[in-house]
Amino acid sequence: MTAAHDTLAASILRALQEDSHGGADAPSGMSLPRLGKRLGQGASVLLRELSLMSDAPVGGQRGPGWVRVDRVGERWVAFLTDEGRAVARELAAAGDAP
Repeated sequence: MTAAHDTLAASILRALQEDSHGGADAPSGMSLPRLGKRLGQGASVLLRELSLMSDAPVGGQRGPGWVRVDRVGERWVAFLTDEGRAVARELAAAGDAP
């Protein structure tokens, strides 16, 4: 895992955590265009990173399961999972979130 990957993953976790309006247990998410605009990244970069952060198998090994991406109506929306919220809180507490 590269430093750029770590930074983007942490940025995604932080953005999704900050946008969680309903509290820690509410499943609010962020559309991919909005997330991309907020982080200055294109959809393909985000989808690649979100895939690595999800529980999808890559190279025969499951990812950490921090996020999931679902289609809501006509939009693709990224959501934090319980595991992702825990990691986002740890990053914020440690001051490691970019």
